[in-house]
Amino acid sequence: MTYSSRFIDGTLITLGQFGLAALVAIVAALISGLMKMAHSKTMRAIAIIYIEIFRGTSLLVQLYWFYFVLPLFGFTLEKFTVGFLTVGLCYGAYGAELVRGAIQSVPRGQWEAALALNMSPAKRMQRIILPQALVAILPPWGNLMIEILKGTALVALISVADLMFETRQVNNNTYLSAQAFGTALIIYYIFARFMVTPIMRWLERVMARKIGRT
Repeated sequence: MTYSSRFIDGTLITLGQFGLAALVAIVAALISGLMKMAHSKTMRAIAIIYIEIFRGTSLLVQLYWFYFVLPLFGFTLEKFTVGFLTVGLCYGAYGAELVRGAIQSVPRGQWEAALALNMSPAKRMQRIILPQALVAILPPWGNLMIEILKGTALVALISVADLMFETRQVNNNTYLSAQAFGTALIIYYIFARFMVTPIMRWLERVMARKIGRT
């Protein structure tokens, strides 16, 4: 395998890790953010425990725990799955606070208007509150997406053959540290600057138009 093909293969794995981790983070953040605002004390407690554990511990420790410790309890996951699942759950805990803050930032009059229209709680959230909250949440969520992208580099430490894993292999074989890690740095920057950032800004404009903010 040539060194260029190693970088290409690693880049594809990194993109897969990022996409799946971002999906897990979005789902986890939305569910736990809403649960933290629920009337049920049990649901709030579950959300708080999840958020505190994943925000209060290192992502690296979480990766090792999922990969090395869970099998001791009979739960064995493939290393690729451990990678994106752990990264997603970790950053989903940060995203949960963004979701909660964005929902609470929706003017109280909007809640009262939806209630006056006799909408169910689910419809109020889906049609009135969440669209407006999304406009507030997207700018900080763009930063979180970049953090997720950078966080995927740690999955190399459990031998997921992502971009950083392949970069280390190239470096070990050639000892060309500047070239190997410089290439990885450029690839990560290109993804963050020319893929994640433009997509998030496009989503901001789309959501702003949908609720009449231009």
